[in-house]
Order: sequence, then C-alpha cells, then structure tokens
Amino acid sequence: MMVSFFDQFASPSLLGIPLIAIAIALPWILFPTPPSRWINNRLITIQTWFINRFTNQLMMPLNVGGHKWALLLASLMVFLITINMLGLLPYTFTPTTQLSLNMGFAVPLWLATVIIGMRNQPTVALGHLLPEGTPIPLIPVLIIIETISLFIRPLALGVRLTANLTAGHLLIQLIATAVFVLLPMMPTVAILTATVLFLLTLLEVAVAMIQAYVFVLLLSLYLQENV
Repeated sequence: MMVSFFDQFASPSLLGIPLIAIAIALPWILFPTPPSRWINNRLITIQTWFINRFTNQLMMPLNVGGHKWALLLASLMVFLITINMLGLLPYTFTPTTQLSLNMGFAVPLWLATVIIGMRNQPTVALGHLLPEGTPIPLIPVLIIIETISLFIRPLALGVRLTANLTAGHLLIQLIATAVFVLLPMMPTVAILTATVLFLLTLLEVAVAMIQAYVFVLLLSLYLQENV
C-alpha cells in the first residue's frame, strides 16, 4: 500500500516515452490568447488584471535595473500556479512534485541573480557575506556561515516547493483511501472524513497558489539584493 501511495509521483510514460514534456507544455495551451480587438472578454480581462497587479507588486521594491525580470518572473508565476492547480485534478501528474524540475528552475535563476550582483556591484555583493560591526574573532566563522547560507538558497527553493506539494498530495490520497475503506463499515465516520477531505482539498488549492507565489517572491528578493 505504501508503494502505491508514491506511484502518483512517478513520471508517466507511454510506450517507454516520458510524458512529462506534455505535462509541462499543457498549461500554455490552456491560456486564452488576447485578441486584436479593443474590448476583451471577461476571462482575458481578469487574466490581464491579475498579471498586472502581481507584476506591479513584485517589481515595486526593485529599481529600474530589476524591471527587466518582470516578464520572466510573471511568466514563471503563472506557469507554476497552473501546473500546481492542474495537479490537483484526478488522474493527473504534477511535474512540480519532482525535485529535479524545481531545482532546474531554482538553480539557474538564483545563479543569475548572483552573477548580476558580482558584475554590477561586487563590493556590495561580497559585503553581504560579512555583517557590519562583526567582532574580529567571528569574521572567519560568519563568512563561512553566510557562504553556506548563500549556496543553500536554491536548494531551499526547490525543496520547499517539492515538499509542500508532495505532502499535500499524500494527505489527500491517505484520507481518500480512508473514506473508501470506512464507507461500507461506518458511513457516518466516512462522511465526516469526506468533509475533512473537502476542506483539505480547499487548503491544497491555496497551498498550490501560495507556494508558486513564494517561489517567485524569494527570487525577487534575491534579485533585490544584487541590483
């Protein structure tokens, strides 16, 4: 039984061909394309309003140099939200439960912020490794600690997204299994458990959106330190 619980996180394949590429490309097919007309329909209007509000909030703390990242971060936010939400549907696969995919997003983007900081303002970027006013005996220790914390950032980004989504999907499957087992024996308890399952599903919808927002927000904070 424990093995079948984790089967949902295995990458699907058909005739030996991995289907994760289709799962990654599917969200972009679902988004409506803005027409050339002046007046858009309600769906495109809501989509444009959401992206504009998110981009304004994300770019507000950054200077003009960081605004070049607006399109990349907004696209990543919409992409992660869509994948996370589609993964909550029955008989679907969530690519963001794979640590390799999340690290593939986190490491290059984090490395790009570090390279930008080292190129534009190397003194300020290196100054983050040593807080001001540090006692002289603690300088070597703090430099080592800050360097380790700097390199842990992309790992924390990828593991946070993977762990939250994986835990949520496991909880949903465990409680759903309990409902089917309890239904013939104790219908009242099964109904109560199904209510908990419904509430947990609503919570996972919120987690799917919040974790995508946190992923992009932390990247913007790393960018803010280096521009």
